[in-house]
Amino acid sequence: MNSPELKIFALEDNAVFSKMLHYILSMDDDHDVKMFINGRDLLYALDENPSVITVDYSLPDMTGEEVILKIKAKLPQVPIIVISGQNDIQTAVSLFKLGVYDYITKEEDIRERLLNALNKIKTKQSLEEEVQTLRQELSNKYEFDNSIIGNSTPMKKVFQMLHKTKNNNITVSITGETGTGKEVIAKAIHYNSNRKNKPFVAVNIAAIPTSLLESELFGHEKGSFTGAIAKRVGKFEEANGGTIFLDEIGEMDINLQAKLLRVIQEREVVRIGGNKVLKLDVRIITATHRDLSLRMNEKLFREDLYYRLLGLPIHLPPLRERENDVLLIAKFLADQFTKSNGMQKLTFTKEAKEKLLNYHFPGNIRELKAIVELSAVMCDHDIISDTDVQFSSSQDINTLLNKDLTLKEYTFEIIRSFMDRYHDNVATVAKKLDIGKVTIYRYLKEMDTNS
Repeated sequence: MNSPELKIFALEDNAVFSKMLHYILSMDDDHDVKMFINGRDLLYALDENPSVITVDYSLPDMTGEEVILKIKAKLPQVPIIVISGQNDIQTAVSLFKLGVYDYITKEEDIRERLLNALNKIKTKQSLEEEVQTLRQELSNKYEFDNSIIGNSTPMKKVFQMLHKTKNNNITVSITGETGTGKEVIAKAIHYNSNRKNKPFVAVNIAAIPTSLLESELFGHEKGSFTGAIAKRVGKFEEANGGTIFLDEIGEMDINLQAKLLRVIQEREVVRIGGNKVLKLDVRIITATHRDLSLRMNEKLFREDLYYRLLGLPIHLPPLRERENDVLLIAKFLADQFTKSNGMQKLTFTKEAKEKLLNYHFPGNIRELKAIVELSAVMCDHDIISDTDVQFSSSQDINTLLNKDLTLKEYTFEIIRSFMDRYHDNVATVAKKLDIGKVTIYRYLKEMDTNS
């Protein structure tokens, strides 16, 4: 048998009115009503955790205000409805300041007013329960094992690092190529932390014009600049108590970096055009596809900000380095697509799997998602064949080999492609191509000379 939706404690010392009050409150079968004639007995029963309490303001053993204060001290979140024989505005105002939910006088419309107040309380509590359920579902969705797919050696290292982010507020810096799932990782960190019931606010630095970014991050006061027609709460303030995710942090203008550094150091923010200092309790997660050490060398990223944001570094490997993970992710994406479109589950042929495994995925998981969804639409009989798997990357090796080039020119093209892929990291490119760094520098110099 399900427990009642609303457990009501009603404190009323007048025997006649007590019976009427019990009748009104019991009209709804979902109400479990318990009556009290004095404040002492009600306070002793608070361990039963009522959902709502009605309190007569005039009591024989203590004042209504005393009862309310004692209830609030033990059950601060339980709504209290005061029922009084006095229509006194000053009394009502003072009680509302104590935190009572409603003040109802003993008049002809008490039935309607009381039931209306209870219905509002039930609606509010139902919404709160729904929000809590959704938060729990969201938290479960982003558990590390549920939101991040992979059994490859590089991903096992990522999982090890992710578990070190739990139960602390250390800043996390995520690096990896575009499309590797950096925001998914950031959300997983947030929803596995003690901040999971607080806001997660994502800001794509690269998508916001530099002239607007300061206001977006830190907020502004009305009239602080031309076009500031209203106050704006910044993303840091919005994320207070939770997590802010600064995606593509490497794209931030060098001048704004100094202001960001101060906010991080002082843990406080002042809106543009304002004077009020707003204290912050925010966990910071950053992500970039760039090599920030190179940006520092180029004087495009502040060294002091770099070390402030470094925290716990997590590098996401590109899909081409994740062994058989591509097949696990492809199956997950196919299942996700068919479910959302009301389709039957799909299977991949052996040839389709081999085709996916042999592709280098310059767009990483984002590209794989597009490929899988197109394959799901193109296939027949719920089976994805190799002909259904279509690649559109301009970096396909066949495109390169169709050019009439010399061996030296092919070498130039390969080095240029790898330098783009690994964001001008010469050491990584040298390792991938199994050649010396001096050789790469020599080719790069010749490429610049010939361009």
